[in-house]
Amino acid sequence: MPKILLVEDNEMNRDMLSRRLQRKGYSVVTAHDGEQGLFEWPFRDADLILMDISLPLMGGLEVARLLKSDEATRQIPIIALTAHALVTDRDKAFEAGATTTTPSP
Repeated sequence: MPKILLVEDNEMNRDMLSRRLQRKGYSVVTAHDGEQGLFEWPFRDADLILMDISLPLMGGLEVARLLKSDEATRQIPIIALTAHALVTDRDKAFEAGATTTTPSP
């Protein structure tokens, strides 16, 4: 079963996305902020990371940069979740290592 780490600070979004992914057959682990996502979960087991960009404590872009700079985690695809619609926001996500971006629910 593919494993997804969902890092999202909005509880409603986190719960809704987690339930939808689990119904599709994915194993989902959630984190409510960037620090929890980075330090409390073994990224080496993830097949995919869904990362909100606007997170408390440590922003999603910073977490993505750290993951992409680490040999053990750089191969894990990151999808940036964001409500920011500007092209510059999308470019920043790609520069940080996101594989793609998608609007937050």
